[in-house]
Amino acid sequence: MMEMHCIVSGKVQNVAYRYYVQDAADELGVVGWVRNLSDGTVEILAQGEPDILKELVEYLNEGSLQAKVEGVDIEWREAKKVHDDFSILH
Repeated sequence: MMEMHCIVSGKVQNVAYRYYVQDAADELGVVGWVRNLSDGTVEILAQGEPDILKELVEYLNEGSLQAKVEGVDIEWREAKKVHDDFSILH
């Protein structure tokens, strides 16, 4: 199973972006988590098959209705600890 760690920049906080990511992950069957960072970016850790994760990247770049995604920085790696579901961390 592959894992991707992403930092999404732009107008991605206070625009329902985390809920949008959770819905997309649930629809695709991806596990992991999403959370806001103090610098205004959103951090995502997602696990799944490479083709499915690439689909998730398309969602991340599109963003929720009010979001304005400026960049998605992605680091690919092998999953060490597999998550059970996809959650929003607070």
